[in-house]
Amino acid sequence: MRSALYVPGNAPDKLAKALDRGADELIVDLEDAVPPGGKDDARRTVAEWLGSLGPRAAPRLWVRINPGEEGLVDIAAVASSAVAGFCAAKTESVGRLVQLDGALRRKEQEIGLQGGTFGLVPLVESAAAVHAAPLLARGPRVVRLQLGEADLCADTGIEPGPDERELLYARSRVVLASAAAGIGPPMAPVSTDFRDLDRLRASTRALRRLGFRGRACIHPAQLDVVHEVFTPSPAELDRARDLVGRYERARAAGEGVCLDDAGRLVDEAVVRSARRVLAQTGAPPPGTF
Repeated sequence: MRSALYVPGNAPDKLAKALDRGADELIVDLEDAVPPGGKDDARRTVAEWLGSLGPRAAPRLWVRINPGEEGLVDIAAVASSAVAGFCAAKTESVGRLVQLDGALRRKEQEIGLQGGTFGLVPLVESAAAVHAAPLLARGPRVVRLQLGEADLCADTGIEPGPDERELLYARSRVVLASAAAGIGPPMAPVSTDFRDLDRLRASTRALRRLGFRGRACIHPAQLDVVHEVFTPSPAELDRARDLVGRYERARAAGEGVCLDDAGRLVDEAVVRSARRVLAQTGAPPPGTF
């Protein structure tokens, strides 16, 4: 998924428009976007909205739940067949994921859903969470990690500069933890300056180079830029098809490697990257046209 747009759970007008904004996924927020005194009203608003939708293919819907006991209350109030799963704010331990897994299992039984229907996305937002990332990535129901850098900076005292190199360790750690666990690539953190689209493009390209394949957004204006960066260009697709085709022909001829159109060596590792590019758009491999 290239994009996940946050939508405040206490804003019925924004919820009503959210499905048509063009995001690949929506994250309905019951945590930071909702003041402490408005949690119950937000839960009722979100539950009513979700109840009007039913199961959906796109955009996929997630709910960001609160840490602690409030998160369990969130699940009890809003879990429905319209929801793909829950983004667990400020997750720092596998024990928390086990607790959420139990709550989700009970809710699935209650509303007649198959066990394991709901996924979990731990939000990595503290120093403890960054260090626990390899364990969190292997937790029950976890489909991907998501990095929350505003909270991480507040927790650690990190002050990112223009190129954000100060966040390189945390970003790389969640990417590597995800790959090692065999789950999906992590969702990149939001950019809070939704008016500076040039800066958004530059930082999103840097995140893509690090291994992220999608980014959370706080404003619909960010979606086009994020989609542009995370959608392979026609030239990238052509090159990927060419590499896979050359390699398959070499394999058929009994060779383990081949050369690309510039005379560079192509082996299985290079082709794996090419196949990943094709998989991003569902493009068929060579020989299936």
